[in-house]
Amino acid sequence: MALQTLYAMDFNKELDLIHIPAVFSGNTEEEYEQLEEEVKLYGMYLVRGTLENLAEIDSLISKYSLNRPLERIDLVDRNILRMSVFCLRYGDIHPHIIIDEAVKLSQDFSTEVNYKFINGILDTMQKQLFEVKEHTRHDTFED
Repeated sequence: MALQTLYAMDFNKELDLIHIPAVFSGNTEEEYEQLEEEVKLYGMYLVRGTLENLAEIDSLISKYSLNRPLERIDLVDRNILRMSVFCLRYGDIHPHIIIDEAVKLSQDFSTEVNYKFINGILDTMQKQLFEVKEHTRHDTFED
């Protein structure tokens, strides 16, 4: 739902905070009301967070997309990348899960080969920019 909303906003050239719809794009108000509150909150968190950090996110995508300028990346893939970079940069979900979900979204909503492009950009970006947050385990106490 967050991806569909970002896609619609990008398609309509309305990628800014004042154009965030009251309900997710592609959903009626009735469908929206049937969603669990946590789903609504998290979806809107992804949309708002991506838009609030859009300049930084687009800059990072442009830096790592060596052969395709941002404006030439397919609308669906561009918004999958935007949402995923937001999650990598600001979220608390393990990067491998974020990348795996981005690849699945691309396989479901984009062309058959673009998932490799998304995987390559996000994997390289994650390795170079964002440390994997591992939990430190202490088995002993020191005096």
